[in-house]
Amino acid sequence: MKKRSLVIGLMLVCSIALVACGGDNKQTASTNTEAANTQVNTEATTEGVAISTEITEEEIPMGKVVSDLTGEFIDESIANQRPIAVMVDNEKKALPHYGLTKADIIYEMINSTDNDRVTRLMVMVKDWKAIEQLGNVRSARATNCMIAMEWNAILCHDGGPFYINDYTSLPSLDNLSGGFSRIPNGKAREFTEYISKGEVEKRLNANNIESEYNNHYEGTHFTFANGVELVDGEAAYKVQLPFPHNSSELEYSEEDKVYYYSEYGQPHLDPGNDNAQLCFKNVIIQQADMLTHSVTEASGKVNYDQNGYMFYQLENSSGKGYYLVNGKMTKITWEKGSLTSPTRYFDENGKELVLNVGKTYIAIVPSDAWKEVVIK
Repeated sequence: MKKRSLVIGLMLVCSIALVACGGDNKQTASTNTEAANTQVNTEATTEGVAISTEITEEEIPMGKVVSDLTGEFIDESIANQRPIAVMVDNEKKALPHYGLTKADIIYEMINSTDNDRVTRLMVMVKDWKAIEQLGNVRSARATNCMIAMEWNAILCHDGGPFYINDYTSLPSLDNLSGGFSRIPNGKAREFTEYISKGEVEKRLNANNIESEYNNHYEGTHFTFANGVELVDGEAAYKVQLPFPHNSSELEYSEEDKVYYYSEYGQPHLDPGNDNAQLCFKNVIIQQADMLTHSVTEASGKVNYDQNGYMFYQLENSSGKGYYLVNGKMTKITWEKGSLTSPTRYFDENGKELVLNVGKTYIAIVPSDAWKEVVIK
């Protein structure tokens, strides 16, 4: 029997089942991947102490690999399949959302300084061929283009301000804009666009877009270990984010070992998945400078965008943040190089962060509101 070691530090290995937040995929082995079926050694320490355990190849089910987005077992046929990054309207009028509990990673960030800093969601899905209904779909911002490029993801949106044109024209970003299914729901047309089953594959083929990772892909983002528990983390059972329009919150469930997401004072439910509430195993809160687009005229006068469309300073940048898992929190830092370089997260000792197997929520919070993040 062939064995390979997985070194786990800053954490405790637990024999608990993973709750998949409305998904069907559960895992009880600690594993990691490089976008295929490769397990690698990972290392982190707590005051110089590391815990080591052995993983056998036989613990990976036949025909399965480990997802580079969640660490969960997925079918080997999609090991190298690029994820899609779908822009989802997060205005209250757009609710309910469909299909978000099937996402692997969800980003939330302020979409505009107008309208009380309303947020928009960016939904990452690896197994997009299984989509039944996802959305509704809305426009993208420059920051969304940056994040899609670092994942080698295909950006799915419906237009956007002209500021995104410099990004969508790059060879490192493929995008599908507009033209998805219109599903009548009694709302204004802008709230009726959804991705339906088979649409992504059909559009990729029609536009000659690669569905598998290409030469712009710089590699995986996360290292995973099942059953991680922060040994020295602070209590973190509830998170209130400084998104005043949406009042976004996450609350930890001791029973399910996940963080449940709410906004507008209500649980976020998915009617496309038996009204399951959106939840996550990992929560990352990332601080970054938020800038407002501006245009410089020939005269030298600078005019700021009247709609308050914004973008975050992520490229060639770094900052601080928090990581929450299993009801505990630790301070982290992050850094990102070029547009296609993955964002890296590090613990307080400078070791690369190791995440629990499962779905991840990432909130990008502007620096001017960072002190308003509430964790208790």
